[in-house]
Amino acid sequence: MPAQVLVPLVIVIPLTVSALLAAIGRWLPRRVTDSIATATAVVLVGLTVSLLIGARGRRLVVWFGGWRPSARTHESVGIVFVVDRIGAGIAVLVATLVLAGLVYSWHYFESVEALYHTLVLLFGAGMCGFVLSGDLFDMFVFFELMGAAAYALTGHQIEEPQTVQGALHFGVVNSLGAYFSLTGIALLYARTGELGLAQIRHQLTPGHVDALVVVGFVFVITGLLVKAAVVPFHFWTADAEAVAPSPICVLFSGAMVVLGVYGVARVYWVAFSGVLPSSGVRRALLVLGALTAVLGAVMCFAQHHLKRMLAYSTISHVGLFILGLATLSPDGLAGTALYVLGHAGAKGALFLAAGIVLNHFGTVDERALHGVGRALPVTGCLYGLGGLALAGLPPFGTFAGKSVAEDALRTAGQPWAIAVFMLSSVLTGGAVLRAALRVFAGLGDRPAEADRWSAERADKEEPETGRRLLRTPPAMLVPAVVLLAAAAAIGLVPGLVGAVARSASEFVDGQGYGAAALRGATGVSMGSEHLTEWTASGLALSLTSVALATALAVVASYRTRATVRAAAMLRVPMQTLRRIHVGHIGDSVAWMVAGVVVLAALVGL
Repeated sequence: MPAQVLVPLVIVIPLTVSALLAAIGRWLPRRVTDSIATATAVVLVGLTVSLLIGARGRRLVVWFGGWRPSARTHESVGIVFVVDRIGAGIAVLVATLVLAGLVYSWHYFESVEALYHTLVLLFGAGMCGFVLSGDLFDMFVFFELMGAAAYALTGHQIEEPQTVQGALHFGVVNSLGAYFSLTGIALLYARTGELGLAQIRHQLTPGHVDALVVVGFVFVITGLLVKAAVVPFHFWTADAEAVAPSPICVLFSGAMVVLGVYGVARVYWVAFSGVLPSSGVRRALLVLGALTAVLGAVMCFAQHHLKRMLAYSTISHVGLFILGLATLSPDGLAGTALYVLGHAGAKGALFLAAGIVLNHFGTVDERALHGVGRALPVTGCLYGLGGLALAGLPPFGTFAGKSVAEDALRTAGQPWAIAVFMLSSVLTGGAVLRAALRVFAGLGDRPAEADRWSAERADKEEPETGRRLLRTPPAMLVPAVVLLAAAAAIGLVPGLVGAVARSASEFVDGQGYGAAALRGATGVSMGSEHLTEWTASGLALSLTSVALATALAVVASYRTRATVRAAAMLRVPMQTLRRIHVGHIGDSVAWMVAGVVVLAALVGL
């Protein structure tokens, strides 16, 4: 199928079906609605896989309506989609997670109107449009389409006050981030007269940058960093993912935050590499990435609510993605891409497992659930393996990405960042393993009845199936198993690391992207192939992090003199962190404004 037909279909089909479901879905039986939405997701997976195959060795460029740029000035009012292997690969990831979420939802909601399916398909269409668009303003439009659907999906259980609060926090903070991005786009348009990424690069003078360009860049990526949940723009994440339906959390943690990271990388390498000083951009990414990874890991280990724990784990891993990008090298990007794939599979399985627990027992607090998870052995195995994957267990994709990214950071002269990778892996993996041991194996000291009763009252939630499950339907287990198996397969596919490395070399070639978008030059360099799947140092570091995470999980499950003393020493700083993360919207806005100032200072110094 020609690219001129294939690329638009990725957006048009889910948008069209979502519109039809919105119009007539209320009169359709539940099974028909589920079948239509799921079939659309299957088609979307097929289309995105076809894009990935078609983008091998070349970029696919589509100018809608034939509005191509001027051969002399490169000016254009047209809309362009530029598809490379990284972009197409993320589109495949998005489509796969949409499919997994829809299949899981067959038995997840006792009653659900077609509006849910409409919003999920809109969400998927917005994410695919974002990764394929080569125009800054159209990226913003698709990002906001995605955001609008995400806000509504977060507040799906509108009768629950906590759900409304989480959705409101999500909507306000992300909308403010969107205003920053829109302002940045306006500044860049005033400076260059262009909105296309390639055209902006063509208009800016290499090596010469003024304050307007710096501010425009900072404002644009602020909105992207908000969606990516990077510190200090992250405060909405835990509130939203704690209350959103579990299949939607899969899309949030596995795809939406990833798109924020992708957007930063795409905007920088296509429009601003060679224009902005690389030292400033690298400094900003290193600082924000390290802060995000450490803060997210610490807050993750301090949680007992399983979904909040996973949300803070996502924040921590986003910090690791940003650290990989901070090398500003193809190898660092390749490591990040592998990490993203492994993380999406593992985290998706964990959120789906948490949903199964919620709908069996009516709570996701590990203290209230101590030992009761023995009735769910398969779910327990999924949860435990997911925790090991987050810690970096071979052959999961998290191990492969972690190994490649750490090697790239060492080569880039940032060996200290390896310690951040280790700390994040140990704390996030240890937190999930601790919960798995206590909930599904009954390991550790049983909480006092007062603590158990308090936990049940504090985190009492209504099952989203409408009534508690007596057995887990296969439609809820199969997507979790498939996602976790896919995360493990990433480290076993021969030649995958080399293929990702070549794709990363293509991605960072901003000049080649510009030549394709402006002149239709679709050929690409084959890029680097020197990366290997296994390195001795990477294997040793990953096995060490797995061992430490496991040991930490076991120790933290028991109340001993050492754990009591450690808790006493950390009480004051942890109380401070919890007060910062109370979920007040005004606090989040204040931190965002401060973050923009700090980001501008780091980039412009």
